[in-house]
Amino acid sequence: MADIEDLFHLGGKVAVVTGASSGLGRRAAITLAAAGAMVVGVARRQAELESLCREIGFAATGVVGDVTDREHLPALVAAVSAPFGPPDIVVHAAGINTRQAADDVTPEGWDVTLALNLSAPFFLSQAFVPAMKEKGWGRIVNFASLQSTRAFPGGIAYGATKGGIAQLTRAMAEAWSPHGITANAIGPGFFPTELTQAVFADPDRAARNAAQTCIGRNGRMEDIDGPILFLCSDASAYVTGQVLMVDGGFTAK
Repeated sequence: MADIEDLFHLGGKVAVVTGASSGLGRRAAITLAAAGAMVVGVARRQAELESLCREIGFAATGVVGDVTDREHLPALVAAVSAPFGPPDIVVHAAGINTRQAADDVTPEGWDVTLALNLSAPFFLSQAFVPAMKEKGWGRIVNFASLQSTRAFPGGIAYGATKGGIAQLTRAMAEAWSPHGITANAIGPGFFPTELTQAVFADPDRAARNAAQTCIGRNGRMEDIDGPILFLCSDASAYVTGQVLMVDGGFTAK
């Protein structure tokens, strides 16, 4: 029987986390570093990345970059791989929700949402897969959403990308899991992040969302630690193509 601690230990692994400057991306970076991984955080805000690296210490570095910029993707991939080597783990936590009603969606809002939420996870993963194939080991974790399966007001563009993430995750698994690379997604419920500020700023709305869960509360940042570590470690070696809803049972009701 495998040692239980070894199943979750990430010593010797390199992880890249997009959207690491705040929210669940920042939390994921901290969790993976605590489990022994060397972490590269990617985001557009340098000050926030520097704050993350100070909190983690020597096991982390930051790369300022735009994951939607395909022209400069090779340079971003090189910068991410330079400090510790090509990543074994890729966590796609960067995201945007323009919250435009269907009648008000603009081409610009639509395009930026798809570029960051759906296109970037694929093309960035594609760039790192060759090195994972050489090692015969890799972990890709996408971020799905309640809106992967539910329609919310003002969420038509966001929901389209998160529905797409669920299928992208399955397609990644079909393509790359024969090479030892698993692809899964986490579907968070309502967590207190920059992306959900409008929700938590309204106490009545936040309470209604909490009541919709089976557990009876909204998410706390620590609730993401176990699921992200599971999907990034050997503990999930036979799990691929799945969307793990971390939502307190919101989608079960």
